[in-house]
Amino acid sequence: MDVSRFGAKFLGHSGILQLMDDLGQAAQIPGVRMLGGGNPAQIPQVHAVLRQAMERVLDSDSAFERMVGYYSGPEGDASYREALARLFREECGWDVGPEHIALTNSSQTAFFYLFNLFAGTGPDGVSRRILLPLAPEYIGYADVGIEPEIFVSHRPQIEHLPERQFKYHVDFERLQVTEEIGAICVSRPTNPTGNVLTQEELSQLSHLARHHGIPLIVDNAYGAPFPEIIYTDPGLPWAPHMVLTMSLSKLGMPGVRTGIVVARPEIVRAVAAMNAILSLAPGNFGPALTLELVRSREVLRLCREVIRPHYRAKAEHALACIHQSLAGTDYHVHRPEGAFFVWLWFRNLPITAQELYQRLKEQGVVVVPGQHFFPGLAEEWRHKQECIRVSYAADPEVVREGFRIIGQEVRRAYGG
Repeated sequence: MDVSRFGAKFLGHSGILQLMDDLGQAAQIPGVRMLGGGNPAQIPQVHAVLRQAMERVLDSDSAFERMVGYYSGPEGDASYREALARLFREECGWDVGPEHIALTNSSQTAFFYLFNLFAGTGPDGVSRRILLPLAPEYIGYADVGIEPEIFVSHRPQIEHLPERQFKYHVDFERLQVTEEIGAICVSRPTNPTGNVLTQEELSQLSHLARHHGIPLIVDNAYGAPFPEIIYTDPGLPWAPHMVLTMSLSKLGMPGVRTGIVVARPEIVRAVAAMNAILSLAPGNFGPALTLELVRSREVLRLCREVIRPHYRAKAEHALACIHQSLAGTDYHVHRPEGAFFVWLWFRNLPITAQELYQRLKEQGVVVVPGQHFFPGLAEEWRHKQECIRVSYAADPEVVREGFRIIGQEVRRAYGG
């Protein structure tokens, strides 16, 4: 099949395609331990609230008809954006109105819009890039650029902590914001590591972005005010030079594919224009299902009393499994501060992370090899081949057995 360069890009190999293929294939295999995907946990209390929300939609005289029978505007449902703006003002102190909010068909779609809005060749012929101040970063960023090589990233500083834990920090001494940088982007909490940038790091990045007249994009998919899967200080400011992205996925609704962009109005209008061209309008299902949860603040109670405690307990369980299963090996685990992943570093691992991934898959355990999480890091760094991402969102026994097999294969790799 003859295709364009655009088509060839999407038909080629990518880490996110491998991840989603693994999700689909593994779901068909009895007994597989799926520890690689980003699917949230199935929390009964959350499902009960969502079922009640669906019943309200179905019982309403008009809500169901509005959900399925009408296009929203290209910015997304107006009532929902007003409800979100009010929640953000009153709960977070963000000075925003509905004109600062656009909905998209998933936050992944939002990043396709935003990265190609601020990176690539401009009308002046100048090529600009997205700066990722700290790698590893989210696997889903790597291949969304229409033009090649739109990212530049930097190695982190590594702080070693007790109990074989460590934490990544932005290396501000090496960080440079040159004229080629069109935006800065970070995820907080970070997927894959569970890292939460400190308030000082976030403040310094915000200052750099404002000083250079470029946006600071913060991927807030796991952060506050929802789903609030964050175990440290969740405070997050908003300012006109910032773009925050959120979604309904990690609330337990990955199937509704609803993303949220909070930005100054001119950026919102750009996102709306892209919505109109690529999909006419964002979907109505997610907004219809959660409108009353946002208006009543029930969504905040659900996050604080159910979702965050659920994942924090799972993080503690995962750490216990790691220390038991990997004892005697040169393992290190990034301190889990949010999201629902652990990032394991096997120092001086004799095989690559990709080979370890293949061996684990043969044993019925699916993880994600670390090398896919370093978009824009041009320099060679063995560390990329010594790490894997493991989700702890699954059933505790599946997680326990998965780590047992990981320990078995890691020992074999070290020759033990």
